[in-house]
Amino acid sequence: MKRSVLAIIGIGALVGFAFVINRPKEAVGPQPEAPIDPAPAVATQERSAPVPAVERHGPSKTTSSEGASEQVSSHSPPAAKAGSGTAFLVSQLVDTLVSPHSTYEAKQAAWKQLKDSGKLDQAITELEQRASNDPRTAEYPAALGQAYLQKCGIIKDVREQGILAMQADKVFDTALAVDPANWDARFTKAVALSYWPANLNKGDEVIQLFTTLIQQQESQPPQPQFAETYAWLGDQYQKTGDTDEARKIWQRGAALFPVNEKLKDKLASAP
Repeated sequence: MKRSVLAIIGIGALVGFAFVINRPKEAVGPQPEAPIDPAPAVATQERSAPVPAVERHGPSKTTSSEGASEQVSSHSPPAAKAGSGTAFLVSQLVDTLVSPHSTYEAKQAAWKQLKDSGKLDQAITELEQRASNDPRTAEYPAALGQAYLQKCGIIKDVREQGILAMQADKVFDTALAVDPANWDARFTKAVALSYWPANLNKGDEVIQLFTTLIQQQESQPPQPQFAETYAWLGDQYQKTGDTDEARKIWQRGAALFPVNEKLKDKLASAP
């Protein structure tokens, strides 16, 4: 039974994260201001299986850059700075992933380069070291959780996929405890949980996560990826049979992101 649950969690998280990293880029249209509703509390997550320890994390702050190949942390490990080989490249890409100034597109390019070059395990090791050395920086566990989900895509053992998905969920919680406004951690956690087995009863938590994220987004300058939150939250309401609320959420998102094709399609097909 435990193996079956882990398999479903792993496959679900993998499918969900594929949606996150492969979604099409959207242009940003005029962005009207929107009211901010009181944020609900995010439910505390319970786990149904032991999660291996992952709190081994590392270095400190990063510098900003426009692309994956241009970012080099001023606090990168000495070994990475000393050479121009694999360690240096991995350090640069990790800098991109954890920099709050990196664009969403730059981060996705960094993930792709790590996977294509077979350096994902090295990136996981560095992220674990950085998060351990600087537990007050939310970007490290946020990126580490995404790295675990990325690894789900390159392994075959469904039980190991399930364990990685649960590790990812744990470090997303770590990131959100440090910075509740970390978009990457909250969004990816919500998407991954939305694919967990129904008998684990994560539906309400997923809705809370997306609802909180929308409230946080609407207090910030809009970014193209923010449109995805409205699409996913509407989907969650549709799953519960609340089609009216789903339509309201999609309409709210479409008002803010009028050129987003996914929201247009959902509204066009809404009952």
